[in-house]
Amino acid sequence: MNWKETLRRGVVIPAHPLALTAERKLDERRQRALTRYYLAAGAGGVAVGVHTTQFAIHDPKVGLYRPVLELARGEWLSRGALGIAGIVGGTGQAVAEAELAAGLGYHAGLVSLAALSGSSEDQLIAHVRQVSQAIPVFGFYLQPAVGGRVLSHAFWRRFLEIENVVAIKIAPFNRYQTLDVVRALALSGRQHEITLYTGNDDSIVLDLLTEFQVEGRSIRIPGGLLGHWSVWTASAVRLLSEIHQQVQAGTPIPARWLSLAQQVTDSNAAFFDSANAFHGCIAGLHEVLRRQGLLAGTWCWDPKEALSPGQAEEIDRVYRQYPELNDDAFVAQHRDEWLKA
Repeated sequence: MNWKETLRRGVVIPAHPLALTAERKLDERRQRALTRYYLAAGAGGVAVGVHTTQFAIHDPKVGLYRPVLELARGEWLSRGALGIAGIVGGTGQAVAEAELAAGLGYHAGLVSLAALSGSSEDQLIAHVRQVSQAIPVFGFYLQPAVGGRVLSHAFWRRFLEIENVVAIKIAPFNRYQTLDVVRALALSGRQHEITLYTGNDDSIVLDLLTEFQVEGRSIRIPGGLLGHWSVWTASAVRLLSEIHQQVQAGTPIPARWLSLAQQVTDSNAAFFDSANAFHGCIAGLHEVLRRQGLLAGTWCWDPKEALSPGQAEEIDRVYRQYPELNDDAFVAQHRDEWLKA
């Protein structure tokens, strides 16, 4: 199965965190261990250099973009998994990053438009067209709360006309805006070429279960590229497999899925710190990985990014309420192996 077929099938793609020491230096051993964890858990790929990896690594003064991509590549390439590279910045920087990622063998670039907040939609389309000449494009509808912007249905119609677009991560955390992208894909007629992935960490299960009916066409979201799936990943792989089985069976959806959907969303609220406008969204993921022994601490590149007051207690709560959702036993069984140099 080639990489595009894997992408079309729908897989778990964790948004890869950044492992730092207490001195905020790259912890290569733990960075590599995280990638090993995701692949051992059954993830179909990893997304590196994305929001969860912290956009600061793209700053040339920080100098971590290439090293972090190279560390992950050394793991996913040998496993035949998907490598998705985060692409940021203005057009010059974005094209350079796309060329670097393609040169390292990454299959597609998840293109963030956050740096172009003042640009028109015409300018955004021109930007993506240029990037697409260097690497296949994985579109990214990022929620405004963490640096994204609202994009019109008309924008997505035009976006889907770009030849080298292969997928879109829908992550506005908004049902209306999610439907804008779904409807645009249905109207484009390219639903057999371009795959939608959920990035809506607040609606993971429902996105994956839903058959969208638009203009007589059926659209599904078969996989996810999610920060939420950077923790409890083995459970996420099992969840997606069960959803695929449910979809293939074509039988009525049991009510238990609705309960599970809310449990996953409640867990995400704790991890992503929704109570504090997502201030601790990265640190919350780090905290789960720290508790599992995969990270040494919750340090982010920016010292101001940290757990919010009460966030650790919220993570305690979802651990108590939904013990079947964590994969602590799996991690404990293999952690020392992954942490080997």
